[in-house]
Amino acid sequence: MAKATLTISSKNYSSWSLRGWLLTKFSGLEFDEIVTAPDDASARAEILLLSSSILVPCLRHDGATVWDTLAIAEYLNETMPQAGLLPADRIQRAHCRSICGEIHSGFTTLRASLPVNLKGHFPKFKIWSRAQADIDRVCAIWRECLATSGGPFLFGERSMADAMYAPVVTRFMTYDVTLEPGLAAYAGTIMAMPEMQEWIEAAKAEPAEIEELEVEY
Repeated sequence: MAKATLTISSKNYSSWSLRGWLLTKFSGLEFDEIVTAPDDASARAEILLLSSSILVPCLRHDGATVWDTLAIAEYLNETMPQAGLLPADRIQRAHCRSICGEIHSGFTTLRASLPVNLKGHFPKFKIWSRAQADIDRVCAIWRECLATSGGPFLFGERSMADAMYAPVVTRFMTYDVTLEPGLAAYAGTIMAMPEMQEWIEAAKAEPAEIEELEVEY
């Protein structure tokens, strides 16, 4: 069987590429990366928030082509069930799917005002009130999950939810968002994962820049 391929775009700027890549890494499925140049029209639209998904990330495996992040997550859960991308408990599975759907389709103000930029660091960044409401909702989700599971991940063991919220963690680090101790510990757990460290190192080595994302918000 041919090895899977995962098409992604910028590692510095693309939240959706990070989610798809982490999901595939978490699943244990072996894959080759295909990186689309940031100046490609489809990748540029995705990175600049004009589209949440056009061509990236896109997983190709065993005759299947899957290009939406949630669809990739569900496909990997079916294909690699031993990876535990979804919790074993029925109620927790439903909760996990719900919070993954929420981050997939919501938090537009947070995404627009605090774009992913792993090379950047903006201490005392001024956060808009509507973005703060999104931040508060993310914190409420994390708080509830961690109180139920006991951590260190949202559902105890690493799941698709942690991959879906990982770009939010990087946003909080980039824009110096203050977190209460329990949530800061969760963010630290995500940032310390070997997969995240690998991604961040590659992002820092990435030469391309997207000019529109260098403006001040």
